[in-house]
Amino acid sequence: MERMIQPVQPLIGITGRVLLGLYILIPGISKITGFDDTAAYMLTHGVPLVSLLLPITIVLQIGSGVALVAGWQTRAIALMLAGMILVINVFMHDFWNVYEGLTQQHETQNFIKNLAIMAGLLTLAAGPGIQSLSLDARANASND
Repeated sequence: MERMIQPVQPLIGITGRVLLGLYILIPGISKITGFDDTAAYMLTHGVPLVSLLLPITIVLQIGSGVALVAGWQTRAIALMLAGMILVINVFMHDFWNVYEGLTQQHETQNFIKNLAIMAGLLTLAAGPGIQSLSLDARANASND
């Protein structure tokens, strides 16, 4: 399997990084076009200082999304975004609370989806070091 993946491994890595970057970038742009709706959604969830935090979120999402797509400061950006997603999950996708007009199922789905995105970002932030603590690395070491 390793011999089959090795030639396309750089392409797989770049594709994953670009897709994560687009996942961050596109919602950042949509927060501009849907500023009022996003602000109302944040207010519904009791987020404080929406007039300050929403523009900061937009700048962070657009800037870091572009940075990931371009491959600039990838590990640091991915780590920062993982932290940001954790905060967003706690405040915005708090499925343990019930809000008028929002379903717990929808918020639970967003919470779990964001955990998966966070896992991808943490893996990206870990870089090549993720292989060192794996069964694959152990098997490869015993084959050497």
